Amino acid sequence: MDIFDSIILGIVQGLTEFLPVSSSGHLELGKAILGDQSIPEESLLFTVVLHFATALSTLVIFRKDIVEIITGFLSFTWNEDTKFVTKIVISMIPAALVGFFFEEQLEQLFGGNILLVGCMLIVTAILLFFADKAKNTNKKVSFSNAFIIGIAQAIAMLPGISRSGATISTSVLLGNDKTKAARFSFLMVVPLIFGKIAKDILGGDLSFESQNITALSAGFIAAFIAGLFACTWMISLVKKSKLSYFAIYCAIVGVIAIVVSFLS
Repeated sequence: MDIFDSIILGIVQGLTEFLPVSSSGHLELGKAILGDQSIPEESLLFTVVLHFATALSTLVIFRKDIVEIITGFLSFTWNEDTKFVTKIVISMIPAALVGFFFEEQLEQLFGGNILLVGCMLIVTAILLFFADKAKNTNKKVSFSNAFIIGIAQAIAMLPGISRSGATISTSVLLGNDKTKAARFSFLMVVPLIFGKIAKDILGGDLSFESQNITALSAGFIAAFIAGLFACTWMISLVKKSKLSYFAIYCAIVGVIAIVVSFLS
């Protein structure tokens, strides 16, 4: 993969990680369009690097929130920040279990399976459509809600299902405040990404040998900058109940992907 392709895919990742259109699905479609011939393991490495970049952009956008949460948690009292951290941990359980027991099976799905991506994009479109119709409330994410949202995040590990779309939609459909739902959605994935990267590096699963480090770096920077923009934009869009536009987009791209998969 050359530098130009890496930058394009980095921008795609940065935008689609936060916008509810499936970053993994668009990466697979982008790789197919650009003719990426990477084996699944190499393709997964590039995907992980880009996800790491968007995780960093999340930390930058929510830096004040994160500092407050950590400060409150370290007070070792049962306050709102401690409750929030506990909810984040609860939300991580389903995805952590799926990643631990089905890691090899998931890796094989990141190899240009355009039909799967198309079908899952349509699932994302349906979720977004119903979530956009939900009334806004002032309700906070509860502990039981956190686990259910975590299940949505685990399902969103499939390429084509938007993680942000699935988690925000699930949270909103459970009756939670839309802004709080977006904040929880963006923060809940950060520990998982860093944990996954640490596990792969320590376990030797991610090897940078024979990889184009320059291309990886270019993709990383592009994803980070695009992520800063998309995260801020998405929070505004959720507040204004504009998810139906993304539902239409996902449905159109999903249908196109399915048709192309049968024609190719």
